[in-house]
Amino acid sequence: MTEQKQDDPELDAVLTGVGPRLRRLRKDRGVTLAALSEVTGISVSTLSRLESGGRRPSLELLLPIARAHEVPLDDLVGAPPVSDPRVKAKPIVYGSKTFLPLTSRPGGLQAYKVVQDVPCTESAEQRTHEGYEWVYVLNGRLRLKLAEHDLVLAPGEAAEFDTRLPHWFGPAGDEPVEFLSLFGPQGERMHVRARPKRS
Repeated sequence: MTEQKQDDPELDAVLTGVGPRLRRLRKDRGVTLAALSEVTGISVSTLSRLESGGRRPSLELLLPIARAHEVPLDDLVGAPPVSDPRVKAKPIVYGSKTFLPLTSRPGGLQAYKVVQDVPCTESAEQRTHEGYEWVYVLNGRLRLKLAEHDLVLAPGEAAEFDTRLPHWFGPAGDEPVEFLSLFGPQGERMHVRARPKRS
């Protein structure tokens, strides 16, 4: 019993592009099918069918052609382009805060760069909700009200806390504040202290 090959749309797309690429490369170099046939040992009819898409490309056919043109095999099959590594975040504006998402997967740990302008448009009322949060100040000063604590974090300082505790944070003075915020389900902790212990 023979095993049938399943269709692979991505592979089919790559192979479909080989023929036009072969023809373009040959014509750009001013080489005839007869001359290429003589160098590679592949018949003119096979070369013609490869270029027109009538013959499925194989490694045995492409290697001699790549050698004849003195190009890498990738030039014939078209290596996939490297994807763009940049994070293309769509800002979320909420009152005086602008959130720039740094993660895109749903659920789990979420990361944001937050810019909060002054004057702060929200009240300093402490709130609670499920989860755990870690903040790291980039610029400006961040005021953090956490239960009975009222703290001011400077650039380079971080804090972590259970969001089931009453909390609020915003600019500590008359300047905007920028900070990183990592928020996740209970238990996903960064273990970074607001101020390092001194020995």
